[in-house]
Amino acid sequence: MNKLNRRDFIKNTTIATASVTTIASGISLTTFAAKSKESAPVTNEKRWGMLINVNKLTESSIDDMIDACQEENGWGSEVHSRAEQKPDWIKKVKVKDKATGKIDVLPMLCQHCEQPPCVDVCPTNASMKREDGIVLVDRHLCIGCRYCMMACPYGSRSFVHENLDNQKTHMPRGKGTVESCTLCVHRVDKGEIPACVEAVGGDGVIFGDLYDANSKINQTLKKIQSTQIRSDLNLNTGVRYSGI
Repeated sequence: MNKLNRRDFIKNTTIATASVTTIASGISLTTFAAKSKESAPVTNEKRWGMLINVNKLTESSIDDMIDACQEENGWGSEVHSRAEQKPDWIKKVKVKDKATGKIDVLPMLCQHCEQPPCVDVCPTNASMKREDGIVLVDRHLCIGCRYCMMACPYGSRSFVHENLDNQKTHMPRGKGTVESCTLCVHRVDKGEIPACVEAVGGDGVIFGDLYDANSKINQTLKKIQSTQIRSDLNLNTGVRYSGI
């Protein structure tokens, strides 16, 4: 488990960002992001987001999130020659407040930024942001340069070093490419919630449309304290945290 100082984790600046081009709706660049016939088209009228309440999660429930993500998307079962090569679409991070000594354990995943640095540095447009805010990687365009991994301030991208077997048909992966959390885009496009959110249940993790004034996530954000990790970078993340 990663251990970080809370202040350094949230506020220290390590990269600069620039303007990002948004992929137009209706353009299918990834097999796993293709729209099903019965689903609505992707538009900028929605912005999918997630609110993680650390006070309502335990290490066990975070493990449940990780297990659900692995089962749903098919990562984590491959054999690796080195531990640091393991994919981690969701990982546990331990954060300590120097002033109080309080330690929080939280799940870290792709933050689905409005201004994603990974998209900005990608030379092939493999890293992209859908109009509804979901950040994805097109494995067919990815050349494995890993610029996006270096640009991501959250360490939320992984490189596939190994040959892959028994992949999920809805979530193809490829050796020599970069991958990260997709917010279970294949489920979201069918009106379902991400697997990690379903695994937790209750209000520990809330998923929904940040633009919908009546959505549970929007209403909750108006009532409780929340923060963006690395808010100093002005990335306007789709994932927010409460209780840290």
